[in-house]
Amino acid sequence: MDKIVSAEAGEGTAVQGVRFVHLRVHSSYSLLEGALPLKKILKQTVEDHQPAIAITDTNNLFGALEFSQKSIGEGLQPIVGCQFSIDMEDDNDGDRKSGSHAVAKLPSIVLLVANAQGYANLMDLVGLAYLGDGEQGAVCLRKSWLETRADGLIALTGGPGGPVDQPVLGGFEEKGRERLEALKVCFGDRLYVEIQRHGDFNVQQERRMTSLAYELDLPLVATNEAFFPKREDFEAHDALMAVAHNAIVSDDRRFRLTPDHYLKSQEEMLALFADLPEALENTVEIAKRCSFILHTRAPILPRFTGASDDPEQAERAEASELRRQAIEGLERRLSYVGLSEGHTHEDYVERLDYELGIIEKMKFPGYFLIVADFIKWAKEHDIPVGPGRGSGAGSLVAYALTITDVDPLRFSLLFERFLNPERVSMPDFDIDFCQDRREEVIHYVQKKYGRSQVAQIITFGSLQARAALRDVGRVLEMPYGQVDRICKLVPNNPASPVPLHKAVEDEPKLREAAEEEPIVGQLLEIAQKIEGLYRHASTHAAGIVIGDRPLSQLVPMYRDPRSDMPVTQFNMKWVEQAGLVKFDFLGLKTLTVLKTAVNFIARQGVEIDLSAVPLDDQASFEMLARGETVGVFQVESAGMRKALIGMMPDRIEDLIALVALYRPGPMENIPVYNARKHGEEEVESIHPLIDNILAETQGVIIYQEQVMQVAQVLAGYSLGEADLLRRAMGKKIKEQMDLQRVRFVEGAVERGVGKKRADEIFDLLAKFANYGFNKSHAAAYAIVSYHTAYLKAHYPVEFLAASMTLDMANTEKLNDFRHDARRLGIEVVAPSIQTSFRHFEPGDKCIYYALAAIKGVGDAAVEHIVEVRGDKPFDNLEDFCQRIDPKQVNRRVIESLVCAGAFDCFGKDRAALLAGMDRIIGFAQRTQDDRVSGQGDIFGNIGEPEKLILPEFTPLTDSERLMREYQMLGFYQTAHPLDAYSDLLKKMRVQSFSEFSLSVKNGASRGRLAGTVVGKQERKTKTGNRMGIINLSDGTGQYEAVLFSEALYQYRDILEPGTSVVVTVSADMRPEGISMRIETVQSLEEEAVRQQKAMRIFVRPDSPLASLAAHLNDNGDGLVSFVVIQLEGVREVEVELPGTYRLSPEIASAMRSVPGVVDVELV
Repeated sequence: MDKIVSAEAGEGTAVQGVRFVHLRVHSSYSLLEGALPLKKILKQTVEDHQPAIAITDTNNLFGALEFSQKSIGEGLQPIVGCQFSIDMEDDNDGDRKSGSHAVAKLPSIVLLVANAQGYANLMDLVGLAYLGDGEQGAVCLRKSWLETRADGLIALTGGPGGPVDQPVLGGFEEKGRERLEALKVCFGDRLYVEIQRHGDFNVQQERRMTSLAYELDLPLVATNEAFFPKREDFEAHDALMAVAHNAIVSDDRRFRLTPDHYLKSQEEMLALFADLPEALENTVEIAKRCSFILHTRAPILPRFTGASDDPEQAERAEASELRRQAIEGLERRLSYVGLSEGHTHEDYVERLDYELGIIEKMKFPGYFLIVADFIKWAKEHDIPVGPGRGSGAGSLVAYALTITDVDPLRFSLLFERFLNPERVSMPDFDIDFCQDRREEVIHYVQKKYGRSQVAQIITFGSLQARAALRDVGRVLEMPYGQVDRICKLVPNNPASPVPLHKAVEDEPKLREAAEEEPIVGQLLEIAQKIEGLYRHASTHAAGIVIGDRPLSQLVPMYRDPRSDMPVTQFNMKWVEQAGLVKFDFLGLKTLTVLKTAVNFIARQGVEIDLSAVPLDDQASFEMLARGETVGVFQVESAGMRKALIGMMPDRIEDLIALVALYRPGPMENIPVYNARKHGEEEVESIHPLIDNILAETQGVIIYQEQVMQVAQVLAGYSLGEADLLRRAMGKKIKEQMDLQRVRFVEGAVERGVGKKRADEIFDLLAKFANYGFNKSHAAAYAIVSYHTAYLKAHYPVEFLAASMTLDMANTEKLNDFRHDARRLGIEVVAPSIQTSFRHFEPGDKCIYYALAAIKGVGDAAVEHIVEVRGDKPFDNLEDFCQRIDPKQVNRRVIESLVCAGAFDCFGKDRAALLAGMDRIIGFAQRTQDDRVSGQGDIFGNIGEPEKLILPEFTPLTDSERLMREYQMLGFYQTAHPLDAYSDLLKKMRVQSFSEFSLSVKNGASRGRLAGTVVGKQERKTKTGNRMGIINLSDGTGQYEAVLFSEALYQYRDILEPGTSVVVTVSADMRPEGISMRIETVQSLEEEAVRQQKAMRIFVRPDSPLASLAAHLNDNGDGLVSFVVIQLEGVREVEVELPGTYRLSPEIASAMRSVPGVVDVELV
């Protein structure tokens, strides 16, 4: 391939045959604008024999390093550039900030990097644009910035959208000249007047721009602003632009490009600009001037022991400091925790020295010191830190520095699995912090190293198959149902997405739809072309980078509008290639649960140090063996509970094994492990040399570390070599596997293993290595799991209160916790403005419901209520209104609290409170107004206090009251609608959901259940029929069942939210739980009416019986009598009404609400 030689280096002139180079290309990093993935750009460039190419993405350098490295790999010269919006009128800051120069209307220029100084200046400019003013939205350059940062940059005027063309096109040629002159002052002979010819370009405008360039002695340059690969891709790109602008394709008013905005070949460009050869030649000239290549860097870290001009001296200082801290830390650990069984003090010292030697040799002491420092700070500030995560738990140095809390000798964890001396790569500690206080640790790191030297990492969200279909369907104005039907034919597997072209290949119905409906064919064609393009930029959930200098000197910077921290413009892979070291600060909710529970327990005067809790607590393992693990980390799913019951763990090693085994693939070994553990099956020996390695796991290879140890013992591998073997087996690369097989078998034969058996063992290891689990991670997470089990076994009230607090927004989880509390004899006290707080609070064998968990209330209102209540409960409703600020506790808040039952403490009917809401708010507002004006202080003691009189009201029926309660809490708290039918359900021999679940687990496939409908959805199936998804609740839990076309049509009207029903279901057990299908539905109300024989209504003596009787429905078969309650000592009088009536629990509930009625009894 022809190559361009740097003219600045004086190495020659343009190579013959190179006549044009693209300098204006938008990759897919021009979000929702560029439809050119880097792979396609480079492929087309190579195929067209172009020696160089530039990418100039809009307002970013997201792809700069990736583009540079991949270009070099293809033998191309990369030209790093950027198209940037520019404010040429930045002498008036007020105008800019007020929005008079909206970024969307600003012109753009193109900056290309000529040398290292230019790249540094471009990074600085990008950083200023995103971070300079602290404005989260105004992303543009200022002309004044260019005056001091133009060195090493070549500027193109931007073509039709540029700052010169725009005023010239509008008839303000002098304004254009002024701007061009201003840019010339900045860039001198590195400024080129850009000429573009797309579609029916403006010839007159081009002539004016050409004349202006000649007048100011500026060169022309020809560009073709490319957004998509080929002319035939215009339709797909046009749809993408419509998606970006939230428009529809048919809208002629929207912004759109031309079919000429594709990546043209050299020949096409030569023909297009045949009359302007100088403009073509200047593309090559510019390419020769751009001699800069953006390379990767070795890892860069700040010096923990302070800056030094002598790198070797700094390395020695860090190594010395690490060794000191590690030795002292290990001694503290051992004096507090003690030696693990079977190990001596010398074992620990030798292992520590070995690890330190490798760390020093690989030059990573600084990394360990940095991590240890911020973890130490977190622990000193009472911020919970996880015991470990990933392979880092295999390091004794990490244990000594308190980076981890897992003793690697106690659990036979391998350092080489974390840091392999045979394979140089950065260590990577993933650290779990309390999710509520993770940000505090990050702020500490910012403060210690400087805000400019710490940043988060960018991530890019791409258009996956279904999302692409939905976006394209919308801009093509296709009916939602039609697009939804097509989407559901595409497999939805986020872990392993199926590309759209593969889905079309595999699904005949997609091909049929495309053939039968042209619009569907168009949809699929366009969606396939935009699938995989980047849709948006966001921030990595955990990754933080720390530099030894301002990061803008190392990578371009960005601001995520949702974060107050700067963000790198390179993603996780490329930011590391740029030399920055990533630290993962993860938030783990379970750590917050543990800390909250420990704080609750401390109120009783009991201080718990979880790191010192014995790992052999009998009560904890007995609870685990019973599968009572609601809220227990890692093991609370139905499948895990079943596995626990089968395993009956009685040691921490069992829990570690289960964490590792409970995954697709390894799960098949759980029954084997259990059978051998319980003596029901003999442990098979793979080879006597390795029996001790597998003894802990019942002869089953579970961990990656076991694969490494087997290779070490059986075939003479070093642990570093064994880690390389494990990696090769996991990746299944044939060439590597063949070489490793020879090495393994030869080593095993040398140690007395037969060749055939050695081959068999190699194959066995390869199978297990493919899904073997990292034991270091399993051990660390099993310890967290054990800690949660320990607290639940010994302090269930505090543990459940903490768990509910951390899951306040998840009503399904709250209901699970509530049922678990009931099972344990713990009352969950209904919410009350007198006794409840913001969070769930533990009491004496009870948990007080959290006010903030009530829907529609909000934290601010709750905090205000709790604050004004203080230590003095509200005397009555008037007192509540007098104390609160109605602006903070408004109508919506009070209505939500009333419906949830939080005002029941005042003895007022909920319906009365709801009916009197205007009076309540008015009373509170008058009190607030008096307080503000001071009248309350002046006249507060004169006369009787004002009374709040509630209006007349229609009482709520039980079902209405409970449904409102359900809407506020997500479940029924004070009672359940099925309670009214308890006698009837006994007669009907209906199972509870919990009873039926147990039956299904034991093999049952059909059952009869009762439930109140709490949710209902209807969807179309793949065949076009309708199905219903019904959510029901009974006193033991909530469950979901489906019904299909005929049954849905038959029972649709019965299955309305709030209706209580009996359903006959078929069921089967699946990994995710019980799957149920409804076969028949029976209204409980109708059945109650059918079976109910009589009703007695107890009334006061002054009650008008005739008007009471008017509330009854005489369309039924039941008898009704009024029982008049007389004065004390006088017998009651019973009056039977003539005729027959419709009777049911629902009717009885309604009658109880009628004024004059004392009680109702169904008989």
